[in-house]
Amino acid sequence: MGKSKRNKGGRGGGGADDQLDGGSDADSVTSMSTALSDLQLAQATEHVSSQEFVLDKYIDALYEKRGSTREEALGALTDAFESFVLLGLVENKYVTLLSQFTNSIKKGSTKEVCLACRCIGLLAITLGAGSSSHEIMDESHPQLLRVLQTWPDAPKMISALDCLAVVTFVGATDLAETQLSLKAIWDVIHPKSGSNVGIVRKPKPPLLAAAVSAWAFLLTTVGSSRRNTDSWKEPITFLCSLLEAEDRAVRIAAGEALALCFELKLLDVSSSDEADVDSDTRDTSGSKHQLFLNMQALKAKISGLVYSLSMEAGGRGADKKNLNDQRYLFQRISDFIKNGECPEESLRISGKNGILRVTSWRELIQLNYMRRFLGRGFLKHSQDNDLLHDIFDIKIDRTENMSTTKKKMFRSEEEKGRALKLNKERRLAQLDHSSCTRIGNS
Repeated sequence: MGKSKRNKGGRGGGGADDQLDGGSDADSVTSMSTALSDLQLAQATEHVSSQEFVLDKYIDALYEKRGSTREEALGALTDAFESFVLLGLVENKYVTLLSQFTNSIKKGSTKEVCLACRCIGLLAITLGAGSSSHEIMDESHPQLLRVLQTWPDAPKMISALDCLAVVTFVGATDLAETQLSLKAIWDVIHPKSGSNVGIVRKPKPPLLAAAVSAWAFLLTTVGSSRRNTDSWKEPITFLCSLLEAEDRAVRIAAGEALALCFELKLLDVSSSDEADVDSDTRDTSGSKHQLFLNMQALKAKISGLVYSLSMEAGGRGADKKNLNDQRYLFQRISDFIKNGECPEESLRISGKNGILRVTSWRELIQLNYMRRFLGRGFLKHSQDNDLLHDIFDIKIDRTENMSTTKKKMFRSEEEKGRALKLNKERRLAQLDHSSCTRIGNS
């Protein structure tokens, strides 16, 4: 889908771009520093038009030639996306925002690329699952892959990995789309198995740990029914080797990914099929039996390494906090492998009943990744973002501290909102049907 271009003769009188191009970069940078407080004031007073005005100031600044001005605007947008769930403000502006974010990835400095990647991920989370986020994934995918395939500096790579994981997690509608991103991330983790020809690059520990975490996050969406054990043997074997890496962050990321592999039963091979095979399939049965033995040996090796890491001695000069984190994680993984004991965590999000609970490695990995990506915005989005409510099955009672009269008004508005949404969906469905009918008759 083509990117929409901003009209230079836009809001009120002379075009905003014309005003900004006339030597006003310094003014734009100054205004960006107070823009977030303006948005907070607008949010507090519930003036939607004021909020839109502030958001439009950010968007205008993204068209500036000076990189520092664009960086300032991207930073302000990041703060805004973290501080508020801006769904009502961005659902009609996301194409324009996405176009400028991808332009920043194409031509910006390292700082600008990192901020733009973060903004794209936050935009997808704000919009939630649906056609808009699918479009964000489609449009940003080529630029993110270009970053990952050219191997620039580590911060750019890590930001692109995070963005790719998030937009695919939110926007992908089928397994093939998820697999495309999984492969791109795996080519960073294990480059020799990728499509890069020539020099085989080796990711440094921070990049490697980030890539493994992003890969595991996306793997949570695959499901145990979508498995072919033979195809998982190579990645699981490589992840097992990372448990012996020198860097603790890499070991922890690999441990979480392997715990998920166990939970999804990606190491399990059914040997029951062997009893009923005839002579024509004996070779297939033999190879399957060998795969079964190989995976059993791999399970045993992983189990041994996990147990060792849960008991690792500190030694002189060891970082005790990180060491304790490692021991705790690998003790949980060991308990799961040996006894099937699932991890459990709960967070109070809001009021008495607003609790976020996770009871599996899949949910825990999703929680940790979302919490890290959203940063200080995690609590706000957990309270007000329907996407997170759906992912973690969070039930929020927004009327808990309201008077009886306000509760009735709130619920009435909710019913109106649901009715409007249903009417909009019906109109869109009717339009799609009439379009298909016209195409079929042509």
